[in-house]
Amino acid sequence: MAPPPDALQTPDAPVDAPDTRDGAAAADLRAAPFRIAAHPTERELLAKYFRTFGDPTRLHILELLERHGELSVGEIAAETATSQPRTSAHLACLRWCGFVSTRREHRTVHYAISDDRIGALLGLARELLATNAEHVAACRRIDGC
Repeated sequence: MAPPPDALQTPDAPVDAPDTRDGAAAADLRAAPFRIAAHPTERELLAKYFRTFGDPTRLHILELLERHGELSVGEIAAETATSQPRTSAHLACLRWCGFVSTRREHRTVHYAISDDRIGALLGLARELLATNAEHVAACRRIDGC
C-alpha cells in the first residue's frame, strides 16, 4: 500500500492550509490563539508542535495528566502553583493543538491527555535525557534562541 500523498512531502514543502472557503473553518481559524503562515512547511509545524514541550508549565500539566489521568483546571492550578487564568490559558493552547481533551461534568471541565502517543513521546524524551542530561543542562544555545 502506498503512503498517503502528504507523507511524501519534504520538510521544506508547504503543508496545505485548511480550506478557509468553508465558513466554519474560516471562523475557527480566526478564533485560533496563534497566527500561522498561509502555507507553513512541515518543519515549521513540527517546530511549533515541539515548542509545546518547551514551556515548563505546559510540560508540568502534561505530566500531571499523564500521572492522574484526569484533572480539573483548579486541581491543575493548585498542583502547578499557577494562577487559574494562566493555567486556563495553557490548557487552551494544549487543547487547541490536540494534546488534551475535555469532559464537562456540570460546571466543571475535566482535562485528560487526548492521545496515548503523547505519553509515549514524553517517555521517549525522558529516556533520551537520561543519557544526556548533563549536556542539556549545560547547553546555552537553546535558551538563547
